[in-house]
Amino acid sequence: MPVAFPLIFVAVVAIAGAAAYFSFQAKKKRRLAFAALGAQLGLTYSQDDPYDTLAEPFQLFSRGDGRGVENVLAGTWENLGVRVFDYWYYEESTDSKGNRSRTYYRFDCVLATVNAACAQLSMEPENLFTRLADHLSFHDIEFESEDFNKVFNVKSQDKKFANDMVDARMIEWMLTLGKTFSFAVGGDRALVTCKRLDPAQVPSLLGVMQQFIGHFPNVVYDLYPGADPTAPRPDR
Repeated sequence: MPVAFPLIFVAVVAIAGAAAYFSFQAKKKRRLAFAALGAQLGLTYSQDDPYDTLAEPFQLFSRGDGRGVENVLAGTWENLGVRVFDYWYYEESTDSKGNRSRTYYRFDCVLATVNAACAQLSMEPENLFTRLADHLSFHDIEFESEDFNKVFNVKSQDKKFANDMVDARMIEWMLTLGKTFSFAVGGDRALVTCKRLDPAQVPSLLGVMQQFIGHFPNVVYDLYPGADPTAPRPDR
């Protein structure tokens, strides 16, 4: 037994070291892929977040016990001012023996500027946690489409704005996507989120943002105009 313990200790240290090495290499590979993607798309790459993204007015950026933004691409893409980035947050828990652990949740996000003054509105895929939240806080907003109500959980303090934004055309388009993406708007910002992607798939997320803004109803621009009401609209 005295001989076995040092061997076990060495094995554990070796495994931990190998895990740290492969984690470092994976992060390095992802950083290089994002930098190359930025050059391809004409966007500026930053390893860390120089834009204070966590201060943006979206509930996602306040979840968990800790959070962060990295691998940021920013600039103009297809006439949209965009910011693409990796986002993560973690939740801490303690077991019966006092041991603390963290559970990480990782996403890819696109933030875009829109020429409207939107109320805070989130549209997330319905799941166990959103249903539980409905019982603990204010309920989600229901629409005429039962299929849409089953797939998406929509929340906003401004029900009129929610009904103006989520019209039949928007509902039909969002249903074609299933539960892959989450959407939110607030002020002159739109946010599209999904689970962590391979960097090669990030352009498809930009495409979803472009389509999302393209499905903004005209009434949103008419009733909630942005800084320049005469600016071209994405749907025209």
